[in-house]
Amino acid sequence: MARRTRSRRTLGAAALTALATGAALLAVPVQAHAEAAVTVTPDPSYQQEKFEGWGTSLVWFANATGDYPPAVREKLAKLLFDDDGLALNIARYNIGGGNAPDVTDYLRAGGAVEGWWKAPAGTTREDTDWWSADDPADWSKDADATQRWWVERIKNDIDHWETFSNSPPWFMTESGYVSGGFNANTDQLKADSVDDFAAYLAGATKRLEKAEGIKVDTVDPFNEPNTGYWSTRLDANGQPVGGRQEGAHIGPALQQKVLAALAPALKQAKVKAGISAMDETNPSIFATNWNSYAQESKDLVDQMNVHTYGTGQRTTVRDLAKAADKPLWMSEVEGDWGDGQSFTDMRPGLGLAQQIVNDLRELEPKAWVFWQPVEDYDNMKPGGESAKGGNWGSIQLPFSCTSADTLQSCPIYTNTKFDTARNFTHFIKPGDKLIKVDDTSSAAAVTKDGKGASLVHVNSTTAARTVTIDLSKFRNIKGDATVTPTVTSADGRLQRQAPVEVVDGHATYTVPAQSVTSFAVKGVSGVAKNAGLFTKGHSYTLTGVQSGKAVTVAAGGTNLVIGSADGTVAQEWQLDARYGRTGARQRYVFANPAEGERLAVRNNVPVVEPDTGERDPATEWIMSTTGDGTWTLVNVATGRLLEVGGQATNEGAAVTTWQANSGSNQRWRVTDVTP
Repeated sequence: MARRTRSRRTLGAAALTALATGAALLAVPVQAHAEAAVTVTPDPSYQQEKFEGWGTSLVWFANATGDYPPAVREKLAKLLFDDDGLALNIARYNIGGGNAPDVTDYLRAGGAVEGWWKAPAGTTREDTDWWSADDPADWSKDADATQRWWVERIKNDIDHWETFSNSPPWFMTESGYVSGGFNANTDQLKADSVDDFAAYLAGATKRLEKAEGIKVDTVDPFNEPNTGYWSTRLDANGQPVGGRQEGAHIGPALQQKVLAALAPALKQAKVKAGISAMDETNPSIFATNWNSYAQESKDLVDQMNVHTYGTGQRTTVRDLAKAADKPLWMSEVEGDWGDGQSFTDMRPGLGLAQQIVNDLRELEPKAWVFWQPVEDYDNMKPGGESAKGGNWGSIQLPFSCTSADTLQSCPIYTNTKFDTARNFTHFIKPGDKLIKVDDTSSAAAVTKDGKGASLVHVNSTTAARTVTIDLSKFRNIKGDATVTPTVTSADGRLQRQAPVEVVDGHATYTVPAQSVTSFAVKGVSGVAKNAGLFTKGHSYTLTGVQSGKAVTVAAGGTNLVIGSADGTVAQEWQLDARYGRTGARQRYVFANPAEGERLAVRNNVPVVEPDTGERDPATEWIMSTTGDGTWTLVNVATGRLLEVGGQATNEGAAVTTWQANSGSNQRWRVTDVTP
């Protein structure tokens, strides 16, 4: 699909931030033990797919601010989307559900996103069977003016639009409210409203595209659907109170029915967008949902979306996406990472930066998306949501401003998250490719043109750290190659330093305490001959991280077991072929040279079998790593991972396959044992 040319509005650096005054710097370390020096090796031999960019949901902040005075809106838009700001290029538009006309607004500021329906006069919460997707009179062409102001304002900045739903309209829900069911753990979408819900999402997307002149790329019908977060509570008078967010529990079985209905609904509405799913709250629940889907349901999903409010099993979802051969987004996260509202405390900025590093390294997403980098200042100040206040959002302003306000009476504040986020968004850009790096505090990428690289390093400790960047994994290092640091710390934000000369393939710079530093590398390209994992003709062992034993061809010559390293050919594996894309989704074929056989999976069991010379997905493996020297092996035909069954450690225990679960029995060390 053709993209618009991004039209940028520049913003002077001095105008970017209106900092609150008087807030104390809290120097509590995020990391307990400082490392005085670290060597970081970016490795371009393992490249992810082209990075699509950085984004945000519009949703509450857009709903709250879309009718603000022009000066306030413009400054906010520049902070978010201009090159000097966060430089976001992805936007997720929320298709509001909308409570019944007779329900008094009780949701938190910005949360009551207007629905696209138009109810007849006198409609109440009890009226639930009046709406028809086929009746133009039941649609409101002027719906959601505030969020749509933002769509109009930023559409030249956006490369990928996604629409998504937090809740169906009230008349499609079991409780009759968009804040969730009375029981947060039961399905909120009515079973007999599935087709209507799909038609509503498709119809709203079509109307948004036509009205605003945009093309939506993906539609996600869910938001954290298999959680117990979203509920509606009634007071003594039977009125809803305390609603925090639109939300709808939709379990995996009902999710599949929605997906099956949405595909034809989009086609009927002539919306060409693909389907993304399921925006689950964390990778673990995402995996639970995905693994319960029938194959036909998985086939309907064009893009996999996951949130990282929980951080376990990121690598599980990474490998599920590779098995399904689908793009993966980290489509929502936010957090506090501090101790009360502060605009100078470095800890929130450091916490966000480490979250981004971990997401990029472990999840391998094609895009990284904020929940909303703009939060309600009043809700985050002491006495708001908590006694101490909070640091959600990188930018804060009151969600209660009026058309009569000014930048003085409706001030915009930025905290350290705004600055550390720019250390990523200014240096890892759309079209770049994230690459392997052997340091858990760093993320790296090669530039779109292949003639440079970038590395972002987080030092969360209270001591300065000497960082040496080892560029030996690049094939070409020019004689005038340089590394230029740009530092955000308590002493300043995005302060560009003098270029550091590359000497013998290395560049060294001492980063400040509690800092995030972006290193722009110029004069490097290609992949060094010795950088790749495998060399043709060499032999390797695969040793289990959990078992400490090597994959061995069993005495029968067919099945695989684990055994102590013995130097026999039964434990040696050679690369037989490469297929598909290069980098992180490359497909490998392994052969055991003893009998000229290759490693395959039959009936979910790994075996060695004669090499027929014909390509067979059952013999192809995708290898993944976080850069820690260990790998997972995903079988292309089954999507299952090579593992030691039952986490056994005894000699002769079976090597099996299982669904990805991030277990140490699914990780392997690859060792060159060529004489």
